[in-house]
Amino acid sequence: MQSIDLNCDMGESFGAWTIGNDEALMNYISSANIACGFHAGDAGIMRKTALLALQKGVSIGAHPGFPDLQGFGRRNMALNPQEVYDICIYQVGAMLNVVKALGTTLHHVKPHGALYNMAAKDARLANAIAQATKDSNTDLILYGLSGSFLISEAEKIGLQTASEVFADRTYQNDGSLTPRTQINALIEDTNIAVNQVVRMIKDKTVVSTDGSIVPINADTVCIHGDGTHALEFAKVLMDKLKAEGLLVKAL
Repeated sequence: MQSIDLNCDMGESFGAWTIGNDEALMNYISSANIACGFHAGDAGIMRKTALLALQKGVSIGAHPGFPDLQGFGRRNMALNPQEVYDICIYQVGAMLNVVKALGTTLHHVKPHGALYNMAAKDARLANAIAQATKDSNTDLILYGLSGSFLISEAEKIGLQTASEVFADRTYQNDGSLTPRTQINALIEDTNIAVNQVVRMIKDKTVVSTDGSIVPINADTVCIHGDGTHALEFAKVLMDKLKAEGLLVKAL
């Protein structure tokens, strides 16, 4: 049976821990990307979210981002590759110790927001993230945008990778995500988003905003947990994947 990993960004609150959709969403995903304090989250939230994932049987990943709390890590920053390496190894190291204290292991690393998008198009930044991941633990899997430098640079240094696709985002004809600054960046219609996911998994293609058919690899699908109807969407997607004969499980 063909399988697919469903991942979701989690632990992205501050101070007094508010679970929000995290606990409910854990029932419909196989991997959680937990914020490491730079764009969101803090030490307590990291531990609580990791513990929740452990209890739910969900694989735990580190979700490092730019040091930009005010911008939620979604604003570009002019960091050089060494600085990107430093902030990543710092955040991944923190998450490694959190899961170690809980008696479990870290499964993967997925960069967040602007860091993710910049590295997808910049080989030097992608290499810095990949190297920081490998230097943290050689068994970690790097999640990166399908067809991007995050995947190719990680593979060059012998790191395991997972090509990621997005359920609720539109694509450009070069395989990149439509920037959030554009009005058509997000897919609001649940049926359209679900059908896009199935097509990416089964046909290995996605239709871009200009109608082009773009080749794509889908090892893992990202669900955004901060959407208005995130939980409803996760349920519908899970049911659709099962109906299509697909098994949801971590890589």
